[in-house]
Amino acid sequence: MCGIIGIIGKSPVTPHLLECLKRLEYRGYDSAGIATLESGLIQRHRSEGKIHNLQERLKTINPQGHVGIGHTRWATHGVPSERNAHPHATEKVAVVHNGIIENFAELRFMLEQKGHVFTSDTDTEVIAHLVTDYLDHGLTPQEATSKALKQFHGAFALALIFQGHDDLILCARRGSPLAIGLGESEMFLGSDALALAPLTQKICYLEEGDWAELSRETFTIYTAEDLPVERPIKETFLTGAMIGKGNHKHFMLKEMLEQPTVMGDVLRAYSNPSTLAPSFPEFPVAAKDIKALRIIACGTSYYAGLTAQYWIEKYARVPVTVSIASEFRYGKPPLPQGGMALFISQSGETADTLAALQYAKDQGQMIVGMVNVPESSIARLSDVVLETHAGPEIGVASTKAFTAQLMVLACFAIYLGGHRNILSEEESKKLFQSLMEVPEAMAHILSEENTVIKIAHALSEARDVIYMGRGTSFAIALEGALKLKELSYIHAEGYAAGEMKHGPIALIDEKVPVIVLAPSDELYGKTASNVEEVIARKAPVILITDLEGQKAFEGRVPLSLSMPTLHPFCLPLLYAIPMQMIAYHTANLKGTDVDQPRNLAKSVTVE
Repeated sequence: MCGIIGIIGKSPVTPHLLECLKRLEYRGYDSAGIATLESGLIQRHRSEGKIHNLQERLKTINPQGHVGIGHTRWATHGVPSERNAHPHATEKVAVVHNGIIENFAELRFMLEQKGHVFTSDTDTEVIAHLVTDYLDHGLTPQEATSKALKQFHGAFALALIFQGHDDLILCARRGSPLAIGLGESEMFLGSDALALAPLTQKICYLEEGDWAELSRETFTIYTAEDLPVERPIKETFLTGAMIGKGNHKHFMLKEMLEQPTVMGDVLRAYSNPSTLAPSFPEFPVAAKDIKALRIIACGTSYYAGLTAQYWIEKYARVPVTVSIASEFRYGKPPLPQGGMALFISQSGETADTLAALQYAKDQGQMIVGMVNVPESSIARLSDVVLETHAGPEIGVASTKAFTAQLMVLACFAIYLGGHRNILSEEESKKLFQSLMEVPEAMAHILSEENTVIKIAHALSEARDVIYMGRGTSFAIALEGALKLKELSYIHAEGYAAGEMKHGPIALIDEKVPVIVLAPSDELYGKTASNVEEVIARKAPVILITDLEGQKAFEGRVPLSLSMPTLHPFCLPLLYAIPMQMIAYHTANLKGTDVDQPRNLAKSVTVE
């Protein structure tokens, strides 16, 4: 969610701070600010809204400090406003912070009793005041910060600069990612490597509980117990070009159009070129010995898990339970000895998913992490990492990362089915070859923009929209409803088609569009009956189906989108595409912020 940047440079750092903050916009934010040291004194500049507002303010000020920190804030404690924007500061220290200080109220009360005056509603401000309190008692910045860190409960990443110390940034992480970038007589700090890509390709990731001091020439990392420790320096190949929009209006549009290429990348990553069979890393537990699988994820990744449940149970005969990460650990579920737990997260930093992972690890589960960022926290904590190979995804609403997850999961289902002798070699090959047809089929769907725009026009004035489907199409209907909600702000819900008569059908009238995912698979007849029920209640039906499925309703539904016909195994990958396109074009017609929808963040790093 929020983004952090810090620079100790050889020249004024403000232009670089702003450039890096703009690269963090994809994480979602509602205010931004920077703090620099000018002649040893802290100068702070903040604004509500987009970074453009901050840039306009800085034009007349033109800060010249060679050390500084910056932040994009997504509100948790305190409404979006300039007074709540980061950095927060006293005369002696300025701080930027991702995460939540859970015990901030008691710390604030204690500090107010000592005479500290707070000017914001945030939890972050207690960091600045507690460190200042220790500085007032004669501690060095390092001593004061170390002592303060031990008082905080919660998850955080933070960076601090200090009055009179123009060659020092201190930083720390607990449950929220932070990376140090190495330059030539310069040092950088960022929430992720993508923010630092224009500045350096040498990256060092802080581990859980680490804190560090940075100067222009070097850095030292300490454990939570204040012991010096070395962490590996890695080369990153991220570049500024990787997150450019090119000629596209939005990042989301660019990322949707990249999906056929990404599918090819995933297939190449998870197949044996000589046999065209799925190929995966070696697992600590043999596939035949897996008794049950627990899949844990949030949001769109959760819907990828629901889709995988159908695949894995049908083709590998492994019982699968799919859990929402934010609920999983609070029920304290019993987990079988030697079981496998699969955690899906685009960023690999999702706070709820990380907390659930730790619970499963404590229960002795084999941990499989499916992530798009191989250096992420989930990847580092996993026994096996399944990288999705989607490349950087900037749009907050997940597109290519979701379909990449689906493709990896589809390959995984075939792999399990083959190694458990549920699928014959011929059956496995047939399924995998059907996946190889997906990139071309996706490209065809993406070319049907004119039809999708007609659908978007029909939805743009609606207050409520219902999505429905059966089997794997139910999971994709849920994802479609989520996409429409988050991008266009239209209320939408996804339902299993067979459940409509158990309550939701009461919502249907001539003003409620119903989007039906109805591939002509083995469930088509039952889904078609549900469509008849909707038509009888005069709701406008938007039918997403293939040519065979369209025949039964020709001239009876106002709008339909013709889909390619592939093996039913592949259909979730294909039907995910119109869900994205419909949401995108509806939002575009309504004029909402497609890449950064209100109140949302790309990486949810607080619970």
